Amino acid sequence: MADGVLSPGVNLEAFSQAIAAIQALRSSVTRVFDCLKDGMRNKETLEGREKGFVAAFQESLHSVSRDLGELERLSNLVGKPSENHPLHNSGLLSLDPVQDKTPLYSQLLQAYKWSNKVYCNISDRPVALRKIDGNWIIWLPDASGGCFWRSFVLAGLQYHAGLASGLLNQQSLKRSANQMGVSAKRRPKAQPTTLVLPPQYVDDVINRIDRMFPEMSIQLSRPNGTSAMLLVTLGKVLKVIVVMRSLFIDRTIVKGYNENVYTEDGKLDIWSKSNYQVFQKVTDHATTALLHYQLPQMPDVVVRSFMTWLRSYIKLFQAPCQRCGKFLQDGLPPTWRDFRTLEAFHDTCRQ
Repeated sequence: MADGVLSPGVNLEAFSQAIAAIQALRSSVTRVFDCLKDGMRNKETLEGREKGFVAAFQESLHSVSRDLGELERLSNLVGKPSENHPLHNSGLLSLDPVQDKTPLYSQLLQAYKWSNKVYCNISDRPVALRKIDGNWIIWLPDASGGCFWRSFVLAGLQYHAGLASGLLNQQSLKRSANQMGVSAKRRPKAQPTTLVLPPQYVDDVINRIDRMFPEMSIQLSRPNGTSAMLLVTLGKVLKVIVVMRSLFIDRTIVKGYNENVYTEDGKLDIWSKSNYQVFQKVTDHATTALLHYQLPQMPDVVVRSFMTWLRSYIKLFQAPCQRCGKFLQDGLPPTWRDFRTLEAFHDTCRQ
């Protein structure tokens, strides 16, 4: 009887008979559909064909019912496997999650030490540093004897060092028994700060970009304080309102060249959209471009890259689609510009 047991609680003989019963049930069901497919045949009269079809169909259904009952009886005899079945090494899989294998602690500790070391070393040179609105800004001398803003890596390092310090302080990892009673010295958690750049530096970046593209004119204004707003006019094709926070672009609205971009009180209208569908499409693509060009460590590069991409719309109504070769599709020109090659595509052709 021991040979007839597959595992504790499972009857091997009943298991084998249940497999044979499944095969018999499949054959019975196949005969039922074959009977329905063949219909009434091989009888001379209509009454004889109907009686023969009904009798064959009933016999097939009885066979299915008989085989199904036999399968249910055998399934009760098979039994259930024992819950105490040994899993051997596979039982240890649940005790080894992926999180325990990732070197999160060592990487955070190394990044924190490196960033803090860089911050302390550079902070020892007060002549080359200025603190503006709580952020350390590097000022380096240029050839003319003046100073210019070079990088804001210090504020970024301080911000990320604060985040790493917060994550490490949340970890209650104890490597030895001696450390259990010792309270480690914790550095004060640095509060995240927003990078605020000098308005003079923002003006200098915008003026350099304005000189880069002769067919593009940029008017800078600050109606609400230090935050800049740009009115970019691209040839005689379109106008773009760019809302900035320091040197970070928050919002763009694209309108036609002849559309009004001012409100009744003479301020730039940053809420109403264009009356033309083509410029509404370009506005959506410009928002996508802002998400694509993301480099928080170098915001001036982001602004310059976005303006270079925006300049490609100088031939909005002249460039054909690079895929279909057509100028119009559904009444619209190619409104999409590739972020890398700046080639023109229709919205449906870029997929």
